[in-house]
Amino acid sequence: MTQQIQEPELTGVRNFRDVGGLPTSDGRRVTTGRLFRSGHLAHATETDAEFLTSLGLHTIFDFRNGADHALEGPDVELPGVRNVNIPLSDPADGREFWRLVRDGDLDQLRSILGDGKAAARMANSYRGIIRTRTAEHSRVVHALAEDSVPALLHCAAGKDRAGLSVAVTLLALGVEREAIVTDYLESNAPHRRYRVHRSSASAEARSPEVMELLAPLFDARAEYLTAAFDTIDEVWGGVDHYLAEGLGLQHETLDRLRDRLLV
Repeated sequence: MTQQIQEPELTGVRNFRDVGGLPTSDGRRVTTGRLFRSGHLAHATETDAEFLTSLGLHTIFDFRNGADHALEGPDVELPGVRNVNIPLSDPADGREFWRLVRDGDLDQLRSILGDGKAAARMANSYRGIIRTRTAEHSRVVHALAEDSVPALLHCAAGKDRAGLSVAVTLLALGVEREAIVTDYLESNAPHRRYRVHRSSASAEARSPEVMELLAPLFDARAEYLTAAFDTIDEVWGGVDHYLAEGLGLQHETLDRLRDRLLV
């Protein structure tokens, strides 16, 4: 396996990692130092920014929407790096739901999250993004094939929207699904996890039961990514048709993408 970029101790950026080293079905691997993923960069420290600058990034893809930007702030700007915002969710979708996640009391959280509702919501969200955001994913993969690497892909937590965009890119590269899931699950490491926003700092607002109810929203679970893969199979009949018909990727584009990102 090729050597990955040594993961730094970033202070203000969660869930950063190099996707390099993942194996493809034809025996190649994703090149290190070319494709990265993380949570948002709004709180990056000066030292964090220096490290990110040292990666020689061409483009940062930010999949957050306006509500995320209002909550967390814009990304820090890095010299010579292009910032591209491609929202993969509508701020209006689930606005009341996420308000209750931040502000709701225990009874409200039980109502919207209990009895498997939270996990089902996440799986359905993954399915919906795959079905309805083909234009956005096509734009990302075409950009990576043309001129946008090295690239960093991120959303808020670096788990869901970025996780799906990374997964789509890796499928286009021919990476095995099992390897994609393994990388995705790395987002569960304690130092990577998104810090849950709750409006109250009281002990009750973060009681064990509250945190258990919230957990499915902030976990990386294999079943979520499997739901996305199943949607590709159900709607398009498999990855090849998804890439060709869903994303409009020509063979020449896939060849360029693989030349840029595989070794």
